[in-house]
Amino acid sequence: MKKFNTCIVLAFAILLAACSSLRLAYNNGDTLLYWWLDAYVDFDNEQKGEVKQDIGEFFRWHRKTQLQDYVQFLQKAQHQLHGNPTPADLMADYVDIRDRTEALMLRSAPDIAELALSLKPDQLESMEKKFAKNNAKFRKENMKGDAQDQNRFRYKKSMEQFELWFGDFSDEQEAIIRKASDARPLDNGLWLDERMRRQLKIINLARRIMTEQPSKQVATQWIEELIRSGFDRFGVSERRAFFDNYTQATLDLVHTVVRISTPEQKAHAQKRMDGWIKDLNTLSAQVH
Repeated sequence: MKKFNTCIVLAFAILLAACSSLRLAYNNGDTLLYWWLDAYVDFDNEQKGEVKQDIGEFFRWHRKTQLQDYVQFLQKAQHQLHGNPTPADLMADYVDIRDRTEALMLRSAPDIAELALSLKPDQLESMEKKFAKNNAKFRKENMKGDAQDQNRFRYKKSMEQFELWFGDFSDEQEAIIRKASDARPLDNGLWLDERMRRQLKIINLARRIMTEQPSKQVATQWIEELIRSGFDRFGVSERRAFFDNYTQATLDLVHTVVRISTPEQKAHAQKRMDGWIKDLNTLSAQVH
C-alpha cells in the first residue's frame, strides 16, 4: 500500500476552509486526519507507518497544487458579493464545486484501490460499527421531535454557517432567513436512508475487493464507478425530484441571506474571505 485514500483526505482538506483557524488546522491536518481515519479502519501495525507517510505525501501535493485554486474561487466569490450574485451564479458555483470535487476523487481511485486491497475482515467490521455510530448520531440530532423541531434544528445549523460569514443578524433578518430555511423540503428519514445505502455500497465493494483480490486496475475501475454513482445517486434515483428541489431551495436560502445582508455584513464576509485568502497564500508558499 504505497498510497492513501486521498478522497477522504480531500474531503477533510476542503472542510478546513470553514475553520476559523485555517492555518493551524491545515498545518496539523496530517495528525488530525490520521486519527479520524483510524477511528474508521483501526489500522494495524503494518499499515500505520505507511498511512502516516501517505497522508504527509498527500498534504504536500495538496499544498502545492490545490490551495491556489481555492484562492481563485474565494476571489471569484468576493467579486460576486460586490455585485450581488444571482441564483444562476450560485447554481454555477455549486456545480463548479461538485465537478471539481468529483474530478479530484476520481484522481484518487488508484490510491483507494491499493488501500482496499490491504484491508482485513476485522477492519471492515470496524467501518461498519463506525457507520452505525454515525447513523445513530444523525438520528439523535436530526430526527428528534416533530417536523417543527427538526426544522428548528436545521435552521440553527444553517445560521451557524451564515454567522461565520456575515456576523450577527437582526431579529427581522432572522425571521426572513427562518422562512427560507423552512421552505426547504424536509425528510430526514430519506436522508438517513441515502446515507445507509451509500455506506452499504462502500462496505460491499470493500468486501468484494478484499475477497476477490482483483488486479489494481480492476479494483480502480470498480472504485471509479462507485465514486460516479455517489455523485449521480440523486440524479438517477426515483427520489430525484426531492433532491433537486432540496438543492434549489438551499441555493434560494443562500441567495436570500446575501440579498438581505447589510453593507456591514457583506464587509464582514469580505474580510473573512480576505483572511482565508491570506492564510491559503501563506500555506501554499510553505515547503515541508
